[in-house]
Amino acid sequence: MTSPLRYATSPEWVKTVLADFDEFLLDHAAAEKKASGMAISMLSHYPDKVELVSTMADLAVEELSHYREVVKWIHARGLITAADTKDPYVIEFRKSIRQGQDIYLMDRLLTASIIEARGAERFGLVAEALEEPGIKQFYTAIARSEERHYETFLNLAYLYLPQVEVDERWQELLDIEADIVRSIPLRAALH
Repeated sequence: MTSPLRYATSPEWVKTVLADFDEFLLDHAAAEKKASGMAISMLSHYPDKVELVSTMADLAVEELSHYREVVKWIHARGLITAADTKDPYVIEFRKSIRQGQDIYLMDRLLTASIIEARGAERFGLVAEALEEPGIKQFYTAIARSEERHYETFLNLAYLYLPQVEVDERWQELLDIEADIVRSIPLRAALH
């Protein structure tokens, strides 16, 4: 599946990440931990949606596994994990989530899908830029995983909500996300 994103990450972002790769690793670990927590939140919030619960349980374990792998890279570099910080991209994007039972579910699934698509794009860029084989392979695999996750969230939206409404909101959210990425400052972080 090709990337749905409407705004490509700047090559300057990659330079920013490579200039402070240790900071990027710490942010990446935090992002994986938060992603696992978000999946647990989703399955807790929607216990009656069997496919969602099963999928989110698997996703929570996979994201925590990614966290464990990033922590190994962090420790191998002589670093320790840090306290989580607020992610300005996610904070801004979450403002677009509407309230109301079905539209809230739709927006949570679609924003999660787009966030995963952005992760796939950016992890792929990092993988291309890295030269050390082990970590390059790790980021190549993470990029593929994030792409699957973007498809998973989008497919769950189609499963539970009317396709026409999902398609319309998907287009709106892709535009919102592009504007956010275009406007936030570059930093050595996933977002």
